[in-house]
Amino acid sequence: MTQLGLFAEPDAGPAGLRYWDNFIDAAAEQALIGRIAALPLQRFQFGAFEGNRRVASFGYRYDYALQRLSEAEPIPDWLLPVARQVEAWAGLPEGSVRQGLCTDYDIGVGIGWHRDKPHFAEILGLSLGSACKFRFRRRSGDKWQRYTLEAQPRSLYMMQGEARALWEHSIPPVEARRYSITFRTLKWT
Repeated sequence: MTQLGLFAEPDAGPAGLRYWDNFIDAAAEQALIGRIAALPLQRFQFGAFEGNRRVASFGYRYDYALQRLSEAEPIPDWLLPVARQVEAWAGLPEGSVRQGLCTDYDIGVGIGWHRDKPHFAEILGLSLGSACKFRFRRRSGDKWQRYTLEAQPRSLYMMQGEARALWEHSIPPVEARRYSITFRTLKWT
């Protein structure tokens, strides 16, 4: 396994971004893709808008109409071992992951610039199926400071600190079907 630990150099990426290649093996990846594909995924809803990616939230979900977290179905048993593995890698206490978001990005689908909602603390993402460009940007005067991470299949990233709070992130339209599982901790737990 290759770990690209915390980025210390300014040109190397946002402080607080960690990345690990081959976090899981190919068999585990295929099993997770099968589980996600079998979920009753719905197009992502944010207010009056609908995204092209299809998702299922567990533990908690952000309700854009109410502008708050609301409870979702519990994190399923098949996803808990992966959540525990992610927590261990991140140095988080067991049970810290309180939200899981399974996402299906069809060819040509991406996600625009954003920061995850402030209710969440650490953000950890497991990439499945195909690689993607995981882009970061933050305003620096009248320009943007930018960084792109090539997230490979089966890799895990973590955003905390500056990467989480000061940088926006996005994924341009993917060239091949991609799945992801985003694990989030909560600020108030």
